[in-house]
Amino acid sequence: MIFYVENDTEHKFRFDIETLATSVGEEVLKNEKAAINPVVNLLVTDAEGIREYNKEFRNIDKETDVLSFPNMEFETPGIFDLEYIEENSADFTDPDTGEVILGDIIICVERVLSQAKKYGHGVKREFAFLVAHSMLHLCGYDHMTEAEAKIMEEKQEIALAALGITRD
Repeated sequence: MIFYVENDTEHKFRFDIETLATSVGEEVLKNEKAAINPVVNLLVTDAEGIREYNKEFRNIDKETDVLSFPNMEFETPGIFDLEYIEENSADFTDPDTGEVILGDIIICVERVLSQAKKYGHGVKREFAFLVAHSMLHLCGYDHMTEAEAKIMEEKQEIALAALGITRD
């Protein structure tokens, strides 16, 4: 898995965000038994930046913690239909490299910091949680119902626990 990471803020994390995002993304895909090696684009931005993206792409004029923009459609969340991928590869494959682009993630640095404090855990854990959450969205999951939310919460915790990323 490849994460293309851009941090357009001046904030310096005490961990390598590309390494962390890649390990979390790989763990989520391993748990989903995804037979692909995709690319994910990750942008770390500030509150104003994420508000602008939220307004432009979702018509919601407020900041949020993370935005997920899946590049593939799933009939069933987490089920990577290789025949579908092959037949529709022009829609989500980089024509220059042939890499499958799973989607884009945008994370708000201020929300990472404030939510880590609010929930009483480290910044690394909060960042990893948002990546795991967003990766599940890129894999077709949602949390519009209580049952969907429970599935996502369980999958997020399984991935983070496997990496030893706990609420410290």
